[in-house]
Amino acid sequence: MTARVGLYYDPLFLAHDTLSHIESADRVASCLALLEDSGLAARLARPNCRDATVEELSRVHRPAYIERMRRVGAQGPALVLADTIANRGTYAAAVRAAGACLAATEAVVRGELDAAFCLTRPPGHHALAAGPMGFCFFNSVALAAAGARAALAVGRVAIVDIDVHHGNGTQDAFYEDGAALYISTHQHPYYPGTGRLQETGRGAGAGATLNLPLPGGCGDAEYAHVLEAAIGPKLRAFRPGLILVSAGYDAHFADPIDGSLMRLSCGGYAALVAGLHDLASELCGGRIVLALEGGYDLTALPWCVRNSVEALLGEAPTPDPLGAAPAGSPAPDLGELIASLRGLHGF
Repeated sequence: MTARVGLYYDPLFLAHDTLSHIESADRVASCLALLEDSGLAARLARPNCRDATVEELSRVHRPAYIERMRRVGAQGPALVLADTIANRGTYAAAVRAAGACLAATEAVVRGELDAAFCLTRPPGHHALAAGPMGFCFFNSVALAAAGARAALAVGRVAIVDIDVHHGNGTQDAFYEDGAALYISTHQHPYYPGTGRLQETGRGAGAGATLNLPLPGGCGDAEYAHVLEAAIGPKLRAFRPGLILVSAGYDAHFADPIDGSLMRLSCGGYAALVAGLHDLASELCGGRIVLALEGGYDLTALPWCVRNSVEALLGEAPTPDPLGAAPAGSPAPDLGELIASLRGLHGF
């Protein structure tokens, strides 16, 4: 039986006009074009996206910040931070992106879909309770996790963040919450500087944050290793009722983000998503939702998204035009990292 996979996309995401910024509307437009040209989009459910309500946004973000972003979105263009641009369409796009992730989560938890991919922007995992950060305004995945628990009676939610950057905003949202597991694979040291091994949660959330600070040079084999040796055991011990994935594709070897040294391929990303999909099938009835975070190469990103959707459908990835990472320095040894994680987390 073919999996029922939903694709959540709205033209409103294009209205977040970032001028010449690297986080541009071309990112989602190029992904949608490849999905449609390949015929894959026609095989997916295409539910309508909705806006997140102020009540839903307030589960993660402070009301004063929500109102500030509404005002900034009405005025634009404005530099909210040195690297983060808000424009007249930003608030509407960010509220719709958060709502799309909430709607996708609702559909998967209720059994209307088996899995979903949210082709949304702006991204969200750096967004803080009271401010924007790193191209992000509202933390869509954190909001989906909070919504699943508040409105859908999902007792335990796991978030797996595969962006090259640590999702500091998501970690902050659940750092003292033992019913929300946050797992992050990210290059370290790198922006935003958080996500150290020793950041494992606090109070009731002690042990419910698993950071995998990976050295530069990690590629397909290294990510497959941490999935098997760390992510899988942690998820099995936690037993979530739902897995949400912050799907950042900027660890691809062709990504132009300055400072990124990772060497994942599109096929490596597909294997990572397929592994998470298998874990969802094992642990929580297959309930998994992916939401786009980073990824800025306009060839690599669409193919990573296409291959991830194929993984959700249970299909082998279509070979991409970029292939494997070119030969480089010897791959780093992750043995000491995995041993330290086992000591900290007991798996």
